[in-house]
Formats: sequence, structure tokens, C-alpha cells
Amino acid sequence: MCTRFVYRGNDMITGFNFDIDLSVWKHKVIEERERFYIGILRPDGVYHSYHGVNQNGNVGTLLYVHGNPAGEYQKGREFITIADLTEQFIKAQISFDDVLQIAKSKKIVYAPDATMQAMLSDVQGRTLVIEPGIGYREEQSKYSLITNYSLMKPESTKDFIVSGDDRYERALPLLDNCKNKFSLSNAFELLYAVRQEGEWATRVSFVYSANKQTVYYIENNNFEHIRKFKFLPA
Repeated sequence: MCTRFVYRGNDMITGFNFDIDLSVWKHKVIEERERFYIGILRPDGVYHSYHGVNQNGNVGTLLYVHGNPAGEYQKGREFITIADLTEQFIKAQISFDDVLQIAKSKKIVYAPDATMQAMLSDVQGRTLVIEPGIGYREEQSKYSLITNYSLMKPESTKDFIVSGDDRYERALPLLDNCKNKFSLSNAFELLYAVRQEGEWATRVSFVYSANKQTVYYIENNNFEHIRKFKFLPA
């Protein structure tokens, strides 16, 4: 479970709720000079950056989605996993335009052990939604929003919508009713409105402001204690 949005107003603001079952995944917030990310511990012993922000304004996030056979993991030069693609983007090893070219020339598949879809954005707010086995689309309207169900082929995941899960429907009016002055307060209001509790609770929420080159974040739904991480000039 997760929620991600991008808002393109006077400031490019993007936010993310990281909802996870602690019995399945181990994570920690990591601050580096050129990167802020939620590290996910993998079998190789590394905390991988599948959800994070680079100093250059690249923001990448993965969201669990019920998998479809067309996106299943495959090996070969003509394939790339959504996890590897997203981490390379967050690490600034590839640009937004590079991702577009990869999406056109390779088949993007799930990781071997997880079925995920992605939202990637750059400092201008250009946004890509990538759904392995379904496709990709670039979005440049006022805002973008994604949760854990397919946007491009909603019928493929409609049978897996959890009863009572209306995060997408609750977030839409909060984005739609804002003008160009969408603020950090608006962003945290949205993330608070769609926060999760219980087994799959929201463990980390972050908001990135392109104008301020700063990430604001909280842990464990403690919205009264916002921390700040500012990127230093390159």
C-alpha cells in the first residue's frame, strides 16, 4: 500500500506515503549529500533506494500492485526490472529522457520477488507512470496521482481493490481544488488524509519542494514532527 502524487504549480511539489508491513520488509530513512531515500533491505545486505529523491530533482517511487502475467520477471538484455530502473533514476545514473528511451526500447518487468508499478518525476514535474506488462505514459497536466491499482488498465486490478480503500478518491479533490499555489501544507494535508494504520501502516511520509530543494518528512504518522533535509548546492 502506498500513495504518490506530483503537483505542478508555482512550485513542483511531490509527496509519498510509504505503507509497509514490518513483518515482511525492513527499512530505514537514509540522508546522503546527493540523495534522500527510504532504504529497503534486500538479500544482498544493501538498503536499496527504490523510493527517494536525488539532488537533481529526480523523484522515484515504487508501489505494490497485483501482478499480471505479461509483466512477470524475465532475464535478458531486452528486459529491465522496474526496481532497477527506478533505483538508477533515483541515483541519477539515468535521466528522465533516458527512462523514456528505455521504456520505448526495452520490456520493463517486475522484480523476481515483487510486483510493483512506478511513478517517476523530474525537477520540472515531467512524470512517468510505468506499469510492467501494461505500458507507460507521460503526464504533464496539473497533477498526477497513483496508488496500488492500475491507472492505464484499471479493469486488470479492480477485483483486487481492498474493501474500504478509497485513498485515490479522497486524494483527487484535494489536488483538483488547489490552484497554482499548492503548498507544503496542502501536500501534508493530502498525505494525512490518506494515511494508513494497522499492519500496513504509513511508516514514512515525505514531500519534496523543487523550489526549496528540500525534502520534508515524518515517520510513523507523527505529522506534528516534520523533519527537514535540504540539498546543498552541487
